[in-house]
Amino acid sequence: MSEAIPVLEVKGISKRFSGVQALRHVDFRLLPGEVHSVMGQNGAGKSTLIKILTGVHRPDSGRILLQGNEIKPKSPLEARKLGISTVYQEVNLCPNLSVAENVCLGHDPSEAFALRWKQMNRKAEALLADLNVHIDVTAPLSSYSIAVQQVCAIARALSTQAKILILDEPTSSLAEDEVKMLLSVMGKLKSQGMAILFVTHFLDQTFEISDRITILRNGELVGEYPVAKLSRMDLITRMVGREIAETGPSRAKSARAQVPAAAEPSLGEALATAEQPFLTAEGLGRRGSVQDVRLKVERGKALGMGGLLGSGRTEIARLLFGIDRAEQGSIEIEGKPVRLSSPLDAIQHGIGFCPEDRKHEGIVGELSIRENIMLALQAKKGIFHNLSRKQQEELAERYIQALGIKTPDAEKPISQLSGGNQQKALLARWLATSPRMLILDEPTRGIDVAAKAEIMEKVMELCDKGMAVLFISSEIDEVLSYSDRIAVMRDRRKVGEIEASDADERTVFRIIAGGQA
Repeated sequence: MSEAIPVLEVKGISKRFSGVQALRHVDFRLLPGEVHSVMGQNGAGKSTLIKILTGVHRPDSGRILLQGNEIKPKSPLEARKLGISTVYQEVNLCPNLSVAENVCLGHDPSEAFALRWKQMNRKAEALLADLNVHIDVTAPLSSYSIAVQQVCAIARALSTQAKILILDEPTSSLAEDEVKMLLSVMGKLKSQGMAILFVTHFLDQTFEISDRITILRNGELVGEYPVAKLSRMDLITRMVGREIAETGPSRAKSARAQVPAAAEPSLGEALATAEQPFLTAEGLGRRGSVQDVRLKVERGKALGMGGLLGSGRTEIARLLFGIDRAEQGSIEIEGKPVRLSSPLDAIQHGIGFCPEDRKHEGIVGELSIRENIMLALQAKKGIFHNLSRKQQEELAERYIQALGIKTPDAEKPISQLSGGNQQKALLARWLATSPRMLILDEPTRGIDVAAKAEIMEKVMELCDKGMAVLFISSEIDEVLSYSDRIAVMRDRRKVGEIEASDADERTVFRIIAGGQA
């Protein structure tokens, strides 16, 4: 394979957005008859590279060679005409049309103003049969699973005489049996000589189907490696960008600054000594999300959740807060079965949630700091028990002072605060409800070091006083610092659980890479 002539070469590609260097002098090559995975953490430059190859963005510098000839695609349509087709995580087809119509859309057999339906159906059947998929092509696309829809999108790409197939996170919403189906299709295409660029976060899939891996980090090329010569631990180390430490701190128990009494769990310090866990999840799962997850979140303890991007951490948080409904398994709170069908259900059971996407899922930018802080408490009380304006102002001011939110007053729009102060306001929102459990999904992302320390100090104080905490972070050293126990995730499953005091970064990454807990 090393002697094969690349069907696609990228040489010295760079791209900058508003002061952010998304790609810097990146080289990449794709050979015929191979699956080449591009790996990297958030912000590594994977999406930017794909958008440049498909004509969504123009590079600032560098060259793209297709079969030795330089190309400069100016749009996805132009890229498709050149033979570069892309299938995204979200299927970009028309679910109300038939399978055949979707496969042949835009290049269907036609004569004058009439469609030759039988010929179109036969063409779609033949394309899908080549991929070992035999379905009724006259049925609506929406009647089939997401996996079948993904294969239809691939068949559509092949109908345009594609030379290169780019698959961008195609398995992220699929169940296990559907993933196997899609990987089988990829294997068949590879055997037929198709060049496939595969972007995924799943380690098992990467090592199962890929021939080579290119690793990007912070917009720069780390290296290109044959899969056979790269261990999982080596892959993770190169993605993280440093040698993984063999020692790491456990959760600090030092004295902490005081928070207002209203922020303390209503059951007080007695919760910390109770033996029964606050929340237990058994066999929790949802199709296309996570499978067979078992968790125990104890009072007065912080359960950290570690894993690479796409491992299922956020999906678990969404299930436990009722944003998504679990299709399998059970949840108990204080030993009693509960059904968390909505965030309001979770709030009524004493659960708070600070989401990963602070801007789009956390703050309401048009509202004031006071209004943002009061949202969850008012929802908990219900529409018939409105908080008076005076009560709102007093509570908001209390938390502004306690958490050190830097603002001239509580009426300032929250969108005008810094990221760290917005995160403090979100924390204040949940502390105002006197939560018994707090789910924190990447609470320190995008904020300065001082704000990180202040926020986590308050959370750890409440944890010491009896509140249960589920702490999710992509930074393993943070998970070690702020957790009593660590649940390790890989490819949407929990693959281990360890005591933070007995662990270090290398231990956690070894489990992620497939070692034993």
